Amino acid sequence: MKGKSDLTFDFSGRTAIVTGATKGIGRDIALALAAAGATVAATGRNAEELASLAREIQASGGACIVYPADLAKAGDAVAMAEHFCAALGRVDILVNNAGISFPELLVDLDIDHWDTTLNVNLRAPALVTKVVARGMISAMKGIIINISSNACMAGIDAHAAYCASKFGLDGLTKVMACELGPHGIRVNAVAPTVVLTPMGTQVWGDPAKAAPVKARIPLGRFALPSEITGAVLFLASDAASMIHGETLLIDGGVNAKLY
Repeated sequence: MKGKSDLTFDFSGRTAIVTGATKGIGRDIALALAAAGATVAATGRNAEELASLAREIQASGGACIVYPADLAKAGDAVAMAEHFCAALGRVDILVNNAGISFPELLVDLDIDHWDTTLNVNLRAPALVTKVVARGMISAMKGIIINISSNACMAGIDAHAAYCASKFGLDGLTKVMACELGPHGIRVNAVAPTVVLTPMGTQVWGDPAKAAPVKARIPLGRFALPSEITGAVLFLASDAASMIHGETLLIDGGVNAKLY
């Protein structure tokens, strides 16, 4: 199995849950963790895409179990977390990656879009962590990584619900760090700029829309999924053993530039 990051880490004997693992950043993280030796528990809404991921990992000698779930539904989020905890016996790494966005102006806001965005991007990480952290507390160790966004730093036109969810996730990460750190559980988040996933390409694929955004990024481009994966593997590794409660910006320097 080809690892999705140029960085080398060893997660042999460890277990990892990855939400939103059917495509984009989540799939890349799942493949990389499996390539590094972890047993991966992957969830997403599309059962066929989950099965495809499992086949790819298993064909290369890795271990993967799957559980389809719609994280917009609280019951699905809890059931998935409980299933994986029981199946794995011990969860070492949790990556709360699942995310969704419905770009629309605030004056055109659809309440169903608002609820779905907050439920997937903010409520689900809280509910899944609530379940998984219990076992981590018993073991006095664990790693939790929340996939946030540059949208946790400032407003973006037509992204009211998305920005609200990511600002909230940043705060939730801090609370998780405060409460879980004394139990030996490290919690961090990563906050990318636009990433060229299917969702990112859909929203920012128009060159006329993308050009002004890229112009504000000192590196002059958007991120690749593998560049997010590399940061996640680092934060999940012993190399990051004293990094806790942080939100790591992966933004090409955009937040280093005032004007």
